[in-house]
Amino acid sequence: MQKSSVAPVEAPSANDANEETTRKGRGDRRQLILDVASEVFLKEGYAATSMSEIAARLGGSKGTLYNYFKSKEELFGAYVLRNCELHRTQLGGMLTEDGDVRTVLAAYARRYLELFTAEKTLQNWRVISAESAKSPEIGRAFYESGPLQGVKLLAGYLEQAVRRGELRIDDPMQAAHQFISLIHGRMIKARLLNYIPVPTPEEIEPEVQGAMFVFLAAYGVKA
Repeated sequence: MQKSSVAPVEAPSANDANEETTRKGRGDRRQLILDVASEVFLKEGYAATSMSEIAARLGGSKGTLYNYFKSKEELFGAYVLRNCELHRTQLGGMLTEDGDVRTVLAAYARRYLELFTAEKTLQNWRVISAESAKSPEIGRAFYESGPLQGVKLLAGYLEQAVRRGELRIDDPMQAAHQFISLIHGRMIKARLLNYIPVPTPEEIEPEVQGAMFVFLAAYGVKA
């Protein structure tokens, strides 16, 4: 009888299991460090924050903290990138929903305004913007990982809508920038300056509808 040529599947060794547990543990610990660092950066600002204070809040030594992040600059950079990834995930998911272009873009606009008028988001923007003035590389990393990636995701969706015949756009990137500017304008500026409180859904809706009217007047396909 011919022997099977399929190699047997080996069970994971104890060493493999231990390595996986170690990686997971390091990942969890890293996220905890970023959670604590975020709280301190938001409360104290970047300049006033020290690695000693973050280590004290974690309940460990500063040496242990340096095992994960070699400097305060590296820790701050990880904090910036994590915020960008969170926002990108929350907004990018809106562009995978089923529905016509008006429905999807309106839902995206509502979520955008809810997210970026929230107090914690604005605090993050203020801290990152302040540090970007002194460290341009922080500003570049934030823009390229956050706002720019968001525009690219939106441009990809707009390009698909063009192929479906729902929009007429020559430059999807430019149109994506314009749509975000229409959403971003009045309300987020007022929130950044503490001129208005966190808006309600009822207050957000007219902003969304106004942005949709202007955008579709420029790029919509008439029936």
